[in-house]
Amino acid sequence: MNEASRHRTEPTTHSLHTTKRKIPPMCQHQPPCPTAESADRESARLLAHHPEQGWSLLCNGVLLFEDTGELLPDGQIIAPHRALVTTAA
Repeated sequence: MNEASRHRTEPTTHSLHTTKRKIPPMCQHQPPCPTAESADRESARLLAHHPEQGWSLLCNGVLLFEDTGELLPDGQIIAPHRALVTTAA
C-alpha cells in the first residue's frame, strides 16, 4: 500500500432526504422585519436588488423574483401570485 492510497478515504453516499438547517437571522433592524415564515414577509427591507436579473434579496433571507415568485431560506418555493388586473369596459 503506497502513501497516497493510505490517506484516501472512501466516497460518502448522500442521503436523498434533505434536512432543514437553521438559518441565522439576517435582519438587524429595530423593530425587526417580518420573518420568512410570516404572511407579510415581502415587506422586509431590501439587502440586494438586481432588476437586470429579476430578483431581490430581503433581509429575512427571502429571494423575491420579479414575477412575484419567492424562494424562502429553507428552500420552499412560493409560486408567483400576481394580482389579476381588470379594466372597466
